[in-house]
Amino acid sequence: MFGFDSIGKTLLVIGGVIALTGILFLLLGRVGLGRLPGDILIKRENLTIFFPITTMIVISILLTLFFNIFRRF
Repeated sequence: MFGFDSIGKTLLVIGGVIALTGILFLLLGRVGLGRLPGDILIKRENLTIFFPITTMIVISILLTLFFNIFRRF
């Protein structure tokens, strides 16, 4: 059914996607994404809660545009 070589390739692809996602988040953090107006930050003594609502909407719109462009080709 599945050989070790196909499982190994799958794990490498998954690892690469995770690494690229991490790099993307680091770059987007430097640009300021994650601190947009509309993102909710609640700080208490021993508790910090962060809801990046605006950031999630922006990322969703960008990914929708990206995938719609590539789906047409």
